[in-house]
Amino acid sequence: MTIVDTLAAGISRALVDQGLIVDASAIHLERPARLDHGDLSSNVAMALAKGAGLAPRDLAAKLIASLNDAKLPHVASVELAGPGFVNFRLNNSWLHEVLLQVVSEGTERYAAPNLGNGERVQVEFVSANPTGPLHVGNGWLGSYGDALARVLRRCGWNVATEYYVNDTGNQIRMLGESVLARRSGNEVPEQGYQGEYVADLALTYDGPEDVVAAGRYSAEKILSGIRETLDRLGIVYDEWYSQASIEESGKVAEAIGLMREHNLVYEQDGATWLASKELGDGRDRVLVKANGDATYLAGDLAYHRDKFLVRGFDRVIDVFGADHHGQVASLAAGVEALGIDRTRLEVKLGQLVSLVSGRMSKRTGNYVRLDELIDQIGPDATRLMSLMSSIDQATTLDLDAVTSKSMDNPVFYVQYAYARISSIGRVAAERNVVIGELGATDLSVLSHPRELDLLRTLYSLPATISEAAIERAPYKVTNFVRSLAGEFHGFYHDCRILGEGVTDQQTQARLWLVESVRIGLSIALSLLGVSAPEQM
Repeated sequence: MTIVDTLAAGISRALVDQGLIVDASAIHLERPARLDHGDLSSNVAMALAKGAGLAPRDLAAKLIASLNDAKLPHVASVELAGPGFVNFRLNNSWLHEVLLQVVSEGTERYAAPNLGNGERVQVEFVSANPTGPLHVGNGWLGSYGDALARVLRRCGWNVATEYYVNDTGNQIRMLGESVLARRSGNEVPEQGYQGEYVADLALTYDGPEDVVAAGRYSAEKILSGIRETLDRLGIVYDEWYSQASIEESGKVAEAIGLMREHNLVYEQDGATWLASKELGDGRDRVLVKANGDATYLAGDLAYHRDKFLVRGFDRVIDVFGADHHGQVASLAAGVEALGIDRTRLEVKLGQLVSLVSGRMSKRTGNYVRLDELIDQIGPDATRLMSLMSSIDQATTLDLDAVTSKSMDNPVFYVQYAYARISSIGRVAAERNVVIGELGATDLSVLSHPRELDLLRTLYSLPATISEAAIERAPYKVTNFVRSLAGEFHGFYHDCRILGEGVTDQQTQARLWLVESVRIGLSIALSLLGVSAPEQM
């Protein structure tokens, strides 16, 4: 039971004395903006005063009297503040309990709330067309999708990750036409694909003079490169799903037939239409053109039918770039037309990323390859920088700051905290300092503000991970790990762990504190897909 649970249960019992029956789970507590206002505060008196027939401050005063008489664990005093806040001042012992919990539960069990209850979720992300290498624009959201999957798994969802391979259609034919043109020494068509990679493909392709064959060969080669790039970032998919397999299996016709059964498909001007306007879209959409070709939307809906109705996912999260904004309404309408509750589909749209440094090569066309960025700043920095803020905010990446080995570099700042922890362990071993049993360690000596701030931050990790999962916001874990690293660097500077001026009791307690920080950093960095180096 957390301190919040303990206090909420105490408030619930105190409310009974005032004739109010409120379940503890409905009682809200939060940290005041200023620590001198107490450790935790509740607005329960203001929320319930009218029902009790009392002024908020009067109800708060009655609750405070009951709570002070109850002598709740870790509570030093309960005070009235402002228009009726109930403020709790806590003994440091509650933070010592946090340390005990972190260490006893460890990296596997601490901050692992079961929120998903095994719900089957598919997260589809990146899914860039295999018509060129991944560039920063279409690969930037890869870390987001992977981190989101990691967070959801930790919180009890049954998660599968997927890359939808657009390996058919006009773009593949155009790729083949571009490769054949380069092979024959001709100019690439105006709408074709540019870049040295096309010339490289032309040198290795020895197949027939057929745009489809050349296109599929090239797409397979490019897809192999995409896999390698994502592998460098530690992104491994459970499934690589072929669009061609959808179109060649009759699944598009099956999806259209299902929507027709729901009276949401009609024929007009020789084409087959989805009555998506009835379902909130801005206009109706073509599913099959007059020439018999299925549209991308038709294939996409067949793909989502397969996700929901064939493979049986309870929820699907699609991670798209900002350029897919116009597709969201029609996709949601189509999912509903298939008879699927549209709330089971979530679409997360990421905004653009730009670079402020001009040092990177653009020889492969008019973009910067994701591989080049990884070469410049490394996989850890690439991942962490892409998870610094919400994906609905545009990102500007300063390569000079990220490549510097200084505290101005947020990646170095975080990883150096873990390396420092490892260094402390090595120095302790060199000095033959053996850490004792945690249960026999006097944690009451942990009273320095730096020590207590570390424990407060560690206490916030379960709530942070819960929010990151519910809000689909892995950047909150990034914020946490940066905060914990900052608190640790401050502690390291101000609180000596080994050597002169430190008692044996302080050394033992601080070594356990350092271990709890190591656990917190390990959990957070793992969720972000960032390594925890023991030396830097």
